[in-house]
Amino acid sequence: MKGEITLSQLVSELEEDCKKFAASLGASLPETFSVAQVFEDFMTQGKLNTALLQAAVTLRNNGFRTCVLTNNWIDDSPQRHITALVHSLLRRQFDLVIESCRIGLKKPDPRIYEYALDVLKAKPQEVIFLDDIGANLKPAQEMGVATILVKDTDAALKELQDLCGIQLLGHEETLPIACDPVNVTHGYVPIKPGVQLHFVEMGNGPVVCLCHGFPESWFSWRYQIPALAEAGFRVLALDMKGYGDSTAPPDIEEYSQEEICKVGDSVLISGISQAVFIGHDWGGAVVWNMSLFYPERVRAVAGLNTPFRPANPNVDVMEMIKSRPVFDYQLYFQEPVSTSQRCSIPSAPDVLTLLPPLSAGGLLAGMPEDPPPSQILAGADLQYFIQQFKKSGFRRPLNWYRNMRANWQWSLSAKDRKILVPALMVTAGKDFVLHPNLSKGMEEWIPQLTRGHIEECGHWTPMERYCVHSGGGLAGV
Repeated sequence: MKGEITLSQLVSELEEDCKKFAASLGASLPETFSVAQVFEDFMTQGKLNTALLQAAVTLRNNGFRTCVLTNNWIDDSPQRHITALVHSLLRRQFDLVIESCRIGLKKPDPRIYEYALDVLKAKPQEVIFLDDIGANLKPAQEMGVATILVKDTDAALKELQDLCGIQLLGHEETLPIACDPVNVTHGYVPIKPGVQLHFVEMGNGPVVCLCHGFPESWFSWRYQIPALAEAGFRVLALDMKGYGDSTAPPDIEEYSQEEICKVGDSVLISGISQAVFIGHDWGGAVVWNMSLFYPERVRAVAGLNTPFRPANPNVDVMEMIKSRPVFDYQLYFQEPVSTSQRCSIPSAPDVLTLLPPLSAGGLLAGMPEDPPPSQILAGADLQYFIQQFKKSGFRRPLNWYRNMRANWQWSLSAKDRKILVPALMVTAGKDFVLHPNLSKGMEEWIPQLTRGHIEECGHWTPMERYCVHSGGGLAGV
């Protein structure tokens, strides 16, 4: 545990010692005896204490610094990917992770506590230390640190909240750790001369490409990015063309689905041949079209809120939009919008509001002049969105809406074609524009479709319901 030998060396030496000890007693070990198997079972069957992890997030949100002090080996075993995922999680949940094998000290050596205090720049009386081994607590107690022996989680959290004065029991589940724009990897991929896409990247493994909608950015996926990375995926969250740090060309034609899907195909040029595509809102349209027109590039696909609907050659798309009052905002977007107008992401489960209101009975009818503060986008998160939209404004993102007829005509070129890749459709019960009813009949066109439904969710699914769907269409890919 002090880094002098690795885990595989420990297992090998321990197995040899067991055999020698058994021989010295004149005994024989069972044929199935395996120290390696014991460690494998420990790694694969162990569970994280999520209540303590959530308590750590609550403490951080209330101004406390948090630290994990481990006794662990340098893991070079076949199960090392589990260790990597756990440490990735811990480093996002806690301010500091101190590993015994990295500093040559292990609990209960008093020097490891002195080291932790020095790194934290804290005095003993400013620290609360929890451990499930009493011997590890004793040196900390002797230094003047408040200690808690963890035998029962609820009891330990009750003791901790009494000491720190922060409510840790009986509150709603805390938000997962989200991406911080400052502490993630940013990159750019060239599409054609003068045009590039910005993306955020995290994790290793099969590639998952996240495509946002209007009026959003890569930051809409801030909860899903670390969750997918921890699940063993390499995540690329795009700023779609016209948004944020991606290029925003002026021509309306640049934002047709045909052009956007060429971009999606080009995103995979840098040594990535295939990806799982997940899209929300307009991003949902992109990922379904990627699956239809570039299936060789799509390992699997998931649409949030946005259903797949094949183009109807008998009904002009603009006439179809006119026949549905809830879509009248899309008609409004056909002409360039004054830069003085305001845009906001409203309280869930409402949908996008652009002022002024449109026709009576339409999407925005009856909206107040000053909408209420958002419940899903506030504080620093809201300021980041504002900063991103200050770069290129709304004219280029609105160009996505100005290609309806071009998109319809392009879709007709795939008439009778089906989407054959593994697929997941997630509907939201409180999305009154992309209503779940619009997804009826998708199985006819997508044979491998799996469904998920979130009843208490509006239009902004990635931000409203930030847990990764754990079963169904994308499981195992």
